[in-house]
Amino acid sequence: MLPLIITPRLRSPLIAFALGAASVAAFAPLAFFPLAVVALAWLAREWSRSTPRGAFIAGYAFGFGLFAAGVSWIYVSLHDVGGMPAIVAGLATFLFCAFLALFPATAGWLQARIPAPLAVRATLLVPAAWTLMEWIRSWILTGFPWLSFGYASARWPLQGYAPIGGVFALSFLTVCLGALLWLAVRGPARLLWASLFVALTAAGEGLRHVEWTAPAGEPITVALLQGNIEQSLKFDPRRYVRTLESYALLAQEAKAQLIVFPETALPRFLDLVDPRYIELLDRVAKRNNGDILLGVPTRKSDEEFYNSVITLGISPRQLYHKVHLVPYGEFVPPGLAWTLRMVNIPMSDFSRGGLDQSVLAAAGQKIGVNVCYEDAFGEAIARQLPEATLLVNVSNVAWFGDSLAPAQHLQMAQLRAVETGRMYLTATNTGITAAIDRDARVLATLPQFVEGRLETTARGYVGATPYVRWRDWPIVLVSLGLLVACTVIARRKPSR
Repeated sequence: MLPLIITPRLRSPLIAFALGAASVAAFAPLAFFPLAVVALAWLAREWSRSTPRGAFIAGYAFGFGLFAAGVSWIYVSLHDVGGMPAIVAGLATFLFCAFLALFPATAGWLQARIPAPLAVRATLLVPAAWTLMEWIRSWILTGFPWLSFGYASARWPLQGYAPIGGVFALSFLTVCLGALLWLAVRGPARLLWASLFVALTAAGEGLRHVEWTAPAGEPITVALLQGNIEQSLKFDPRRYVRTLESYALLAQEAKAQLIVFPETALPRFLDLVDPRYIELLDRVAKRNNGDILLGVPTRKSDEEFYNSVITLGISPRQLYHKVHLVPYGEFVPPGLAWTLRMVNIPMSDFSRGGLDQSVLAAAGQKIGVNVCYEDAFGEAIARQLPEATLLVNVSNVAWFGDSLAPAQHLQMAQLRAVETGRMYLTATNTGITAAIDRDARVLATLPQFVEGRLETTARGYVGATPYVRWRDWPIVLVSLGLLVACTVIARRKPSR
């Protein structure tokens, strides 16, 4: 048997792949943020001394390791839950991760194309290129912002910057910390780089104690329902009556002013649900002198239907239609309908809700509702503010099984709470159902894969953080400006 020989040409991509995969531990559920800084320190070192081609390869290997380990739950969704053949599901997951890896690869290539002193490259160009590519990834093909490095800083000192610049500003600062760590270890001006590292971290910790918003009114009682219905059974007609009975019992036993059902808790179009059942829920809400937020699909015609949330109770009837739909899961890209023949996804071609929808007035609060995947987009959540006093997410994460996805999803919700200075409630079908304070503390949760009701209190807040006012544009323009400025300076030097 021939020994495995790792040539110098292979060594760097293999290390990059391993560090990218290991950095997933910086995200939930392990959430060990220092690992992200160490991994990015190595990447800053590698990129700062590489050719554009070498930086592209290292970035691609790092990104492929990150996504192959971090979004492996896509295979679970396609094969274990959706029933897609294992080979096809594995290939689809591989190709998706291979596509996502192009973004960090492009960041590496881009920064390497711009001449700059080593310290400027490491602490400014590398973070700027990385952040810009993360932001572009959140938009292209409807966007996939999962595993943006800023999320790893939730509940760590850098979190203090979130109300100012949002998740992408945290990504910039996380990459910058990695660069400062490498420069401090490298040798020259070690004290300077170490001092900047400490100052950046300490300032973030100080900002965590700034209150950007103020309480509004008295706290309200809340009940978040978790039906724990397997995805394979959710749309089974034989399970339908039992599903309604389970949720009715959970709601009837609640005494809360606000009762929240998960996404599509009623697995039929609203017009097909027995009106007596809706009247029952309406009476429960009125008995509690409050309201219910009910996840249920609605339709205007056979061709136009929505993933919706409706209100029942003392407030006027209101509707929210999901805006940011999941490719394949909720809408089919043109010409690719044939792919859905291999996976069982009911109601997979929803219509988009309008961007101008009002917040829901319920239980004495103005509630900014979002559905499942929508809370991965900070700008979309901020669009409902400062009018909304409370944020509520309804989800069905049964699609992800017992994978990393539910914990990662909760971590994103934590950062949404900090960015907006609002309490954040999330009711899910199988977990993680939770109440999150505006400082990202998880106040209460239900265990995954159990039927239950999380009873807690929630408080509304008013005011606007800087992020709510300016959203992602400041850090995007700063990143773009740094790349342009360094390019212009480099081109002007020879003429001098």
